[in-house]
Amino acid sequence: MDILEEFEAFKKEKKTPTSKNTKKAVAVLIFISLIMFAKLAPYGGSPIIEDTLAKQIFSLYFFIVNQTLGIVHESGHGICYILHLPPFITALNGTIFQLLFPLGIGYYYKRQGQVFAYLIGLFFFGISLHYTAWYISTAHEGLHLPASKSFLGVDALHDFNYILTQLHLLSYNALIAGFIRFIAYMFMFYASGKMILLAFFARVENSKKKVGYRRTKK
Repeated sequence: MDILEEFEAFKKEKKTPTSKNTKKAVAVLIFISLIMFAKLAPYGGSPIIEDTLAKQIFSLYFFIVNQTLGIVHESGHGICYILHLPPFITALNGTIFQLLFPLGIGYYYKRQGQVFAYLIGLFFFGISLHYTAWYISTAHEGLHLPASKSFLGVDALHDFNYILTQLHLLSYNALIAGFIRFIAYMFMFYASGKMILLAFFARVENSKKKVGYRRTKK
């Protein structure tokens, strides 16, 4: 779907003054969160220093997103444990679930013709990719995650230490993580930029049409 088709789908959605303003607000908030993300996202395990209101708000936002992705991630592992799948698939399936969750939501709304909701899903897919990049970057630290770094609060297997070791790629974990982080930011920039474009410029186009209509009536 190119930009013109997305504009057409966006304009076909039911629009009220409230929905237009809401989409503009969401687009701006998503864009601001992207700007703050690289600096403030505490993927290294160190907590955010709560010295400003903006950091406190971002900390809460990040916590909610991270916990949601963590629950989905562990669910992917859990299904494999129930089905007694091979260890490699079990280790990989947590990340697969974590990535498919926002991507699947975005795809559902895209099929419904709701472009704005699709872009939100795509943005959070980028966040999930960014988290995956961080996880891969720590693969060299060892096969086991201590309880202090584990989502479940117990000692656990480091998925990507095991996966990359099996693939003989552990020594390249930093390079792989950097590439995935770059791709993650591309998705996040694309989605947030398109939301800004649709939320603001589509409304301007509609207002121009209304002005033209009034002049024709006169």
